[in-house]
Amino acid sequence: MSKTPRYLYKGDLLKPLKAFCCVAATGNMSRAAEELFLSQPSVSLQVRALEEKLDVVLFERHGPRIRLTPEGQTLYELAKPLVEGLSALPDTFRAALGRLETGSINIASGESTILFILPRLVAAFRQSYPGIHVHLHNVIGKDGLTMIRHEEVDFAVGSMLEVPSDIRYEPIQDYQPKLITALDHPLAKRKRISLQDLSPYGLILPPKRLSTWRIVDLTFQKHDIPYHVALEVGGWEVIKRYVTLNMGISIVTDICLSGDEPLFVHDMSEYFPSRSYGLVMKRGRFFTPQARRFIELTRKIGFSAAEPALQSSSQPPSTAA
Repeated sequence: MSKTPRYLYKGDLLKPLKAFCCVAATGNMSRAAEELFLSQPSVSLQVRALEEKLDVVLFERHGPRIRLTPEGQTLYELAKPLVEGLSALPDTFRAALGRLETGSINIASGESTILFILPRLVAAFRQSYPGIHVHLHNVIGKDGLTMIRHEEVDFAVGSMLEVPSDIRYEPIQDYQPKLITALDHPLAKRKRISLQDLSPYGLILPPKRLSTWRIVDLTFQKHDIPYHVALEVGGWEVIKRYVTLNMGISIVTDICLSGDEPLFVHDMSEYFPSRSYGLVMKRGRFFTPQARRFIELTRKIGFSAAEPALQSSSQPPSTAA
């Protein structure tokens, strides 16, 4: 009989399972050891003890890089909710008693989402749960997905065109495409504007790596109409500023328009698709009570609907950045 560590005989599988899940999530023994505040040999010993106890190989080891075997993947899917559930037990218990007062949530979002969608929603959440710390991570879509997969954030709020198989996207609200120009631009004098009418004028668009550029490009290609990009800049506020200076025109979603800007705005839904924004989550992820409350609030009131909660308070709570 193999010499399995004593604690496994007593049925105490929490520590080795926690070590195993952390290694599976990070794909690296050293990184798992850092997150668990243990030495690498200690983590490795716990994983090997678990393999001996279950009589299976859980990881394929290739130098410093490791990956789950089919048996390891099966155990990970079974153990992960249990380990996370036990770690969150104090908060879950308080939530069950109606005393969810502390803790934190981490949300990944792009700059536009943080500026135009989340402030009212976060403020409404902070009104209900003032003791819960909200950390907003300002990242582009690709980096946000990486953080979701590595479970560095609870979830993301944003827009998705293509959804990977390991990600779940839940649309919450749609926004419409708008043409914006300076008030003295030639297009501002027209009541009807076709896609062809945009062709002579330079567009101001976000960076090419972002989905907005791709949508604009596909739309012009679909109608076989030429176009050119005059400026490539990041952030809707910057784009609006350059449009007001008559440096070009742009196609934006009305997520970023308050109605107070010195801009001519024209609906372009006839040509460009609406954009949905919603919750981006890792499939099979166990959510803490704090994250679940934020998700539930988002589903209940949406994005724009969060504004009345702000207005009803004589002292609006501060948002966490």
